[in-house]
Amino acid sequence: MNELLSHQSFSTIVQFVNDFKLIASLALLAVVLLIKQALVSALRRRYRRGANKRVVVNSFKNIVNLLLLVFLISLWSGELQSLAFSIAAFMVAIVLATREFIQCFLGYLYAISARPFRVGDWVQLNNVSGEVVELDWAKVTVLEIDEHSMDYTGRHLYIPNSLIVTKTVINLNFLKRYAIHQFKVTLEPHSNPYEILPQLLDRARHYCEDFRDVAERYKGLIERQLDTEFIEIEPDISVETNQFGKYEICVSLFCPSEQKHSIQQKITADIFLHWFDQAPDLVPLTSNLYAEPNGN
Repeated sequence: MNELLSHQSFSTIVQFVNDFKLIASLALLAVVLLIKQALVSALRRRYRRGANKRVVVNSFKNIVNLLLLVFLISLWSGELQSLAFSIAAFMVAIVLATREFIQCFLGYLYAISARPFRVGDWVQLNNVSGEVVELDWAKVTVLEIDEHSMDYTGRHLYIPNSLIVTKTVINLNFLKRYAIHQFKVTLEPHSNPYEILPQLLDRARHYCEDFRDVAERYKGLIERQLDTEFIEIEPDISVETNQFGKYEICVSLFCPSEQKHSIQQKITADIFLHWFDQAPDLVPLTSNLYAEPNGN
């Protein structure tokens, strides 16, 4: 009979604690703190002085605090589990909502650590070429450059940093001063194009003579940075045919970026002057290219 009453009393206490967890927790906390304070006072009276007293009192406090914490966690385990699931779901929602911003920030960390480019470099990113004028945690600001003329278009482009990680970044900084410029001139096949190649090559060397020494030094600088040799200072002119049976005079130059368009126009003019019989054979380098046939 006594065992039955004891079991019923224990069940009633457990039910009360489960139904009124907050009240039970506060009551337990108050009781344990009072008991702990009383026992700590008793221990201090027993151990009058010395390091042994501090060790015993400190160990007793830690044990009581640990047991109290374990009991409270066990009591509130269901609520803590629900809270953890809620926090996890909330964090997932936040990550999904701010995914692009997180990717941009990670791209910024990659850019400042790996340093694929710096402010002032010419880059090609997401099929856009330009000069980097600003880099912050969200975006790269690029001053657009025309891919063919390498001149500024005047447009500012704002590229998310997330593309730095997901797209290929091409550093074009060595093209900022000098460029390997290649172009073709298509002609009708009514004459032998190889007859004018030596003269065209002389003219191309003449146009590049003024900056040859600087180009040689810049070539060495680029090849040391990239640890490979791929730049040819000497102009190269060759002949090809296209799918329509036309001649194509292919020209390759290593020249200053701001002069490549003017040099291309001069060489194209040399080709046309000979090919269309608008002038006699190309004159020597010491003569005026556009002089009239009679010398006037």
